[in-house]
Amino acid sequence: MSENRRYLGELLSEFFAVAIIILFGDGVAAMYSLYDPSPYKSAYWGVCIVWGLGVTVAIYATGAISGTHANPAVTLSLAMFRGFSWKKVIPYMSAQVLGGFAGAALVYSLYVPVIDHFNITHNLTRAVDGGSAGVFFTHPGDFVTVAHAFWDELVLTAALVFGIFAITCQYNTQAPQANSSALIIGLLVAICGYLDAWAINPARDFGPRLFCFFAGWGQSALPAPGNYFWVPVVAPLVGGPIGAALYQFGLRPFMPRYLEQTITVAPDGINPAEPVLVVSNPDDPAFPVVNRVS
Repeated sequence: MSENRRYLGELLSEFFAVAIIILFGDGVAAMYSLYDPSPYKSAYWGVCIVWGLGVTVAIYATGAISGTHANPAVTLSLAMFRGFSWKKVIPYMSAQVLGGFAGAALVYSLYVPVIDHFNITHNLTRAVDGGSAGVFFTHPGDFVTVAHAFWDELVLTAALVFGIFAITCQYNTQAPQANSSALIIGLLVAICGYLDAWAINPARDFGPRLFCFFAGWGQSALPAPGNYFWVPVVAPLVGGPIGAALYQFGLRPFMPRYLEQTITVAPDGINPAEPVLVVSNPDDPAFPVVNRVS
C-alpha cells in the first residue's frame, strides 16, 4: 500500500470514528431529552454507557487503521508526548471535526420530526431559544457558569487522557491486554463526561455545533449563549496534554517495564516502543512486527 493511500485511510478512519461516536451519543441524547414525559430521565447510567460503547465500537471499527484518536485533545497529547507526527495533527483534527458534523447530520435525519414536535409542544424555536440543541452540542450543566465549565472540562479531559495513556502504556503491567483496552477506554469515557454532556472532545462538540449552525440553530449554536462555544474546544486542548504529562512524568517512569532510554521516533510517526492503541500490520512487509502510533 502506498504511503498516500495509507494516510488517506487514516483520515477516513478518524472521520468514521467520530461519526460513529456521535451517532450513538447524540442518538441517546435525543431519546433522553425529546420525549416528555420521558421514560429515560432516570436512566443516567444508560446514557453514560451508550456514549462509552460508541467509543468502544469506534475503536474496534477503526483502530487497526489510525489507532482511533477520535479526539483532537488525544491527537495533540500524542504528538506532544508519544511521538505522533506533528504534520498529521491538523489533518487528523479536521477529519475528526468533519466526522462530528456528519454524525450530527445523520442523527438529525433520524430525529427531525421528533425535534420539531418537541419544539412546537414547548413553544421553542431553534434560533431564538435553542430548542432541542442539547441533542447535538453541549452547554454548561445546571448551576455552572461558563468560566466554571472551562475548569470542569479541563479537569475531565485531563482525567480522560491520563487514563488513555495509562491503559495503552506498554510498560504498565496492569493495563488491559490485547483488544480489551477498547472496552476499558469506552468505560472511561462513560464516567468522564456527564457534567457538561461529554464536552471532553472538541470534535464531539464543534462538529455537531457547526452542523446545527447551518441547520437553523444559528446563534444558539455559534457563538452560543455567553459565547460558550470556545470552551469545549479550548478546555480539552489544554486539559488533555496536562493529563498526558501527569502520566508520562508522574507514573510512567516508575512502571515495572519502563526502559530508561531515549525512544527514537521515525519521521513518519512510527514508534516501535509505545503505541497509541495496540495496532499492528503483520501482513505488511514494511511493518513486520511494529506497532503504529499514527
